[in-house]
Amino acid sequence: MRVLIVEDDFGSRRYLQVLLRDSSEVDVVVDGEEAVEAFRLAWEDKQPYELILMDIMMPNKDGHEALQEIRGIEGTIGVHRNDRVRVIMTTALEDPRNVVDAYHRGEADAYLVKPIEQEKLFSTIRSLGLEL
Repeated sequence: MRVLIVEDDFGSRRYLQVLLRDSSEVDVVVDGEEAVEAFRLAWEDKQPYELILMDIMMPNKDGHEALQEIRGIEGTIGVHRNDRVRVIMTTALEDPRNVVDAYHRGEADAYLVKPIEQEKLFSTIRSLGLEL
């Protein structure tokens, strides 16, 4: 499985990378702008991501904005709704507004509050129909 981790905090990036490195091909970027570019390049290389773990609060472009752009790209290139990249939004804030924004505005597939526990992450990934 190809995974893109989008996280501005080094410790969080490293933690997620270590959890997934044995079961997935993992790329890491530090903000929403890089996420959109990585997503676009993966499609150009015909090696799209199956999963994106995206922090919400980041500099330059936050996770909500980046996810909207990613969904826009998918629409432009004709990706069927069932074939879109699965996106798990992550945040340190357990704020109902962020949850609503993640699901409705950005069309996220799941939402996890930090600190992320390994079993919770893995069960969420499996619930999205992805194999570890």
